[in-house]
Amino acid sequence: MNDVVDHRLRTSWTPEAGKAAALPPHAVRWLAHRIGPLSPSAPVAPESAYAVPPSRLSDAARAALVEAVGAEHVLENERERLGRAGGMSYLDLLRRRHPDGLAVPDAVVLPGDPDEVQRVVDACVAHDVGVVPFGGGTSVVGGVTALRGDKAAVIVVDLARLDRLVSVDPTSRLAVFQAGVRGPDAQRLLAAHGLTLGHVPQSFERATLGGFAATRSAGQASSGYGRFEDMVQGVRLATPSGPWRLGVAPASAAGPNLRALAVGSEGVLGIITEVTVRVRPLPERERYEGFVLRGWRHATEVVRVLAQHGLLADVTRVSDVDETEVTLALKGGFAAKALRRYLAVRGVHEPCLLILGWLGAAPQRARALRLLKAAGAVPLGKAPGEAWRHGRFSGPRQRDALLDLGVCVETLETATHWSRLGELYDKVREALYDALDRPVVMCHVSHAYETGASLYFTVLAARDPHDPFGQWERAKRAASEAISEDGRGTITHHHAVGTDHAPYLRAEIGDVGMSVLAAAKHATDPMGILNPGKLGL
Repeated sequence: MNDVVDHRLRTSWTPEAGKAAALPPHAVRWLAHRIGPLSPSAPVAPESAYAVPPSRLSDAARAALVEAVGAEHVLENERERLGRAGGMSYLDLLRRRHPDGLAVPDAVVLPGDPDEVQRVVDACVAHDVGVVPFGGGTSVVGGVTALRGDKAAVIVVDLARLDRLVSVDPTSRLAVFQAGVRGPDAQRLLAAHGLTLGHVPQSFERATLGGFAATRSAGQASSGYGRFEDMVQGVRLATPSGPWRLGVAPASAAGPNLRALAVGSEGVLGIITEVTVRVRPLPERERYEGFVLRGWRHATEVVRVLAQHGLLADVTRVSDVDETEVTLALKGGFAAKALRRYLAVRGVHEPCLLILGWLGAAPQRARALRLLKAAGAVPLGKAPGEAWRHGRFSGPRQRDALLDLGVCVETLETATHWSRLGELYDKVREALYDALDRPVVMCHVSHAYETGASLYFTVLAARDPHDPFGQWERAKRAASEAISEDGRGTITHHHAVGTDHAPYLRAEIGDVGMSVLAAAKHATDPMGILNPGKLGL
């Protein structure tokens, strides 16, 4: 087994993955005070706790897959199959500790190039085997769960070996990547050409460019660089109906934008094997800084004005009062106490932390700072911005430590227009507080637009030892209903649909929209082998 696969299994399954992010004692005490008594539990390696069912792959299907990629790249032992059983949601992580009902694929196949991916798909068509594309495995909405649908067997097609930068066109500022390239590797490969992609979601360390495209990912610097869908200029897919390429020009009026249909299709229309992306010169400098605004309504109003005047920083993130409180509580010590006293003297009793990250020359910064000053923002200098930058990938690793402590910890996100942002914020919080006992519900805006913004919620609650799965399922359902009711917001701004959001998709796109998706599915995948059960298809 190659090193890429070994690394993925370690980060997916071993309890040591989260040890470096263990919470300091003062943070644990604060958490227990806020959400109630905790029930720590030691993690269990799932391979020792779960009886993996034997593979259902037929001898004929196995032989066809071996012919497509070679015997060494068709993996059927328990560890490799467990390593691709689900994504990284709270319930996924919980299932690995209590593995009843874990959907384990029958085999893992690792093609080495786009042509091999097509041969794998063709083999699965011939033998009626379900196919789940797998990049970094970071889905938090059931997007990589190995559901069989009506198939006797299902395989995971792991794209880890599709790890090449195919070409760079510096004149057009385009780069072609194979779909299995992870975020840090893409950054490193482009930096050698003095270029950057500028796409840095929290899943950056593990997620792949194919996954970014398949889920319409948004990154922390999307205010400056755009969402990933804005960066995609072309895609190559392997489908049961044959190879599919899209994107030959920077703009086109040649019918509906089918490239946009492929981007965000979550593996149900085809397996993305290559992505052509827009790239930009590496910024010569980066500057991150922090401010405090008075109260959530005022803070979001300030971000709205920045957005509508074209003054957003590349990274623009504002936390509500609860998230700001948690940030200070985790920081602890003299510095946090001194900051609270300083803000109180300045008359700020409901502080909301604003982080701005400027990448490159940032000619709009001076005007933005004048607007912030007029809005009463309290400047905190570079330290909070740099602290956020250095810790911005720690959240997923901290979840392991929180799970060990007996904490239910999960996120959900949405977006709406500015005129409904306050209503949506209130309704989601109300739903979560009603569904959970003594939770901490935090929120921030990390993506702002001229017409609206995203809301990203993080929830902490003492885990129910008697019904840990039902505890979060009920809370997520209540929040999702609050989002969908009366069209308040989108069911997902950037986490995608997968299985978790599928029940709410029809309410957002309508019966006609679902029929259009079903028709596209039938055109590319008439036998329904691709990623069964995702997008409600």
